[in-house]
Amino acid sequence: MTETGGPSGPEGTETPKPQAGEPAQSQADTPTPPRGEVPPSPAPEQQWQSPSGATPPPPLPSYQPPPQQQYPNWKVGLGRPGVIPLRPLNLTDILDGAVTAMRKYWRMVFGAAAVTAVLTAAINLVGLLLVDTTADLEQIRDLGPAATDQELMNQMLGILGGTLATSFITLVATLLGTTVLTGFLTVLMGKAVLGKPVTFKEAAKEAAPRLLPLLGLTVLYTLAILVGAVFCLLPAIIPYTFWALASPAFILERGTVFEAFRRSVKLVSGMFWRVFGILLLAYVISSFLASIITIPFSFSAFLSIFGDLNQIYVPSTGDLILQSVGTVIAQTIVGPFSALVTVILYIDQRMRREGMDIELARAAGIQTPPPPQAW
Repeated sequence: MTETGGPSGPEGTETPKPQAGEPAQSQADTPTPPRGEVPPSPAPEQQWQSPSGATPPPPLPSYQPPPQQQYPNWKVGLGRPGVIPLRPLNLTDILDGAVTAMRKYWRMVFGAAAVTAVLTAAINLVGLLLVDTTADLEQIRDLGPAATDQELMNQMLGILGGTLATSFITLVATLLGTTVLTGFLTVLMGKAVLGKPVTFKEAAKEAAPRLLPLLGLTVLYTLAILVGAVFCLLPAIIPYTFWALASPAFILERGTVFEAFRRSVKLVSGMFWRVFGILLLAYVISSFLASIITIPFSFSAFLSIFGDLNQIYVPSTGDLILQSVGTVIAQTIVGPFSALVTVILYIDQRMRREGMDIELARAAGIQTPPPPQAW
């Protein structure tokens, strides 16, 4: 052993001591221990201890932000609990919402439409049978080209009076059917937007107390359009558009008739042409589909176009019944579309102007994001 306590070299040689002025050997230059001996393990690193010997405090936990609540994305709205998304709608959303409601609630929609269509067609058929204009048409046909102008004028006045009478009966029947169907479908759509279940009995019970005043509202709305149409087409467009949302406002807001008219004007103001364009498109689609459905049931009248132009077509009782059946089928399939589009358009205008989407989301049980905090 050496004086420093290290192991001796081989064959008793001693480790040379550094001379004065020479640098000490590095740890890498230390000799290798003899065979069979294990080098001493390095000393463990000493941990910090307080002067009093107490253990150090545990390390602080890393900061983790609290879990954020999942709110609906404003880009996609507040969700879609029912037939439409709860956000301002575009044209595709409105049309798709009407079709989706017809598919999801098809029993109630087509059932109510069939009842009103049968009622309307029955009243219209009775009016056509009571006010018989076929005799005047047959007389004009029998007069032939030798008839005088006075005879033709007398027969034409008779036909005109009968036509006005039947048109009035048709208008009354249409107003009754439209009122019943609009009231029922408005209540149904109010539930369908929230995705809530509703039965036929519940919707009819809720709409029944409002049907009579709704009929008065529909009559005023129709008269305003007719009066405007008498003078010019443009004045008819103004009440047609500004008062188009009065019926759903009257049913869903449960106000008076004149309050419903004012509400409709307020909701349409500033978006007149958008509302008019959507209503016009819905009317064109409905009319086109209805005409396709009713053509096979008006086959005799259709063939008369390609017959002798000098012969006047006189429909028989069978032709009138067949045309009424076609009208019932067409109104059952197509009639609800325009009414549902009008209700969805009313809801869309309220979501755009009054934030109704937030109210609907809360009613549907969807958590809405909190309002932004002011700095």
